[in-house]
Amino acid sequence: MAQTLLKVTGLKVAYGGIQAVKGVDFEVREGELVSLIGSNGAGKTTTMKAITGTLPLNAGDIEYLGKSIKGKGAWDLVKQGLAMVPEGRGVFTRMTIIENLQMGAHIRTDTPEIAADMDKVFTIFPRLKERRDQLAGTMSGGEQQMLAMGRALMSRPKVLLLDEPSMGLSPIMVDKIFEVVREVYAQGVTVLLVEQNASRALQIADRGYVMESGLITMSGEAKGLLNDPKVRAAYLGE
Repeated sequence: MAQTLLKVTGLKVAYGGIQAVKGVDFEVREGELVSLIGSNGAGKTTTMKAITGTLPLNAGDIEYLGKSIKGKGAWDLVKQGLAMVPEGRGVFTRMTIIENLQMGAHIRTDTPEIAADMDKVFTIFPRLKERRDQLAGTMSGGEQQMLAMGRALMSRPKVLLLDEPSMGLSPIMVDKIFEVVREVYAQGVTVLLVEQNASRALQIADRGYVMESGLITMSGEAKGLLNDPKVRAAYLGE
């Protein structure tokens, strides 16, 4: 059994008077790609924000590498190898592609290896290399998503959290983003993927969790969930 890198226990999160997450348990083991699927408003993004320290917990605990990270800030977590690509990308629009990627490596001091990792990102995303001096704010949504993923990879994460990476993208760009997620995972990065596109998310995952109204309602091997009649009826339109 692989080491559990991320473990969420009894997680409850409320904001604006709304109990958005109502007691959630799940885990991500080393070397896995785990998908957390559910419709809009299910509590997926709130869960991700709680994990990364941008929303406070009302109850429960989050363990990373066997230690509680409850109350830790996002900056501390990135230094420990927990990086997130947020919903909406969050690129620095007035910075160039190169400058955005350099920001991803801001916590590092191993300059020669930073340069090597920049080359790796450009291999994964040739379009970023072509436009390396372009301002991020002038790029398309899909290109910004690539940049956000590249920036997160520059921190050399142990666990990469992806929040709705395909949202608002064209079908061709969605294909590219999922191809990249699969490639990053194949290179040994553990991935927690939050997605409304249940079919695509489960096709590339090892395991999956289904979230509804702030609760985990189903979990299991991704292939089993993909073929489950309830999941197919609720999320795949069958």
